[in-house]
Amino acid sequence: MRPVIAAFLSSFLSLPASACDLALVLALDVSGSVDHEEYRIQADGLAAALRDGAVSDALVEAKAQVAVVQWSGTGRQELSLDWVALEARPDVLALATRIETMPRPWRDYSTAIGQALEFAALQFNDVSQCKRRVIDVSGDGESNEGLPPVALHPDLRALGITVNALAIEESEEGLTEWFREHVITGPGAFAVRASSFEDYPRRIQQKLLREVVVQISGLPER
Repeated sequence: MRPVIAAFLSSFLSLPASACDLALVLALDVSGSVDHEEYRIQADGLAAALRDGAVSDALVEAKAQVAVVQWSGTGRQELSLDWVALEARPDVLALATRIETMPRPWRDYSTAIGQALEFAALQFNDVSQCKRRVIDVSGDGESNEGLPPVALHPDLRALGITVNALAIEESEEGLTEWFREHVITGPGAFAVRASSFEDYPRRIQQKLLREVVVQISGLPER
């Protein structure tokens, strides 16, 4: 077990009673393969998905806490928006606006999905009262730097963290299957395919609904 995850696990084992159903980290790929227009499609598409009535109502019903991470190569992960409690629809709308206007921290670096997952997992230490912990990671390429994401799976499952993925197959056919084999993990974990960046807004809206509303149990862990 990696030391940084082990330290988190030691504090995680004695948690207070749950005050929210869902803690959700939205992890956006800002590696060099994502150009300016594609970045805008991601940010604006995510904001539009949050404004969808069914999505926003489900987040409020779940008393969700949401944070946004932007990630690229090794050592380049940022908590762009700290945890926000979504207690009413205006909270969700305000979060959507913040996502639309947040700055992009990097533009020309590699794709380190393992480090992105590790960084995202550590953020849950601040919302340990939440029952479900989900990382929603989007990307347009395989990990090509740093820790292989699959190496983190045992630690993530030990922490009760589920990782779901949205694979943007703009230039890498078969990326969704790679995400299924190497990235997603936890009970009911799933990967969604977007055929292009233009397809991303529709697919992220569907993915959020599935994450928040549909709770699948009894499925094998990946």
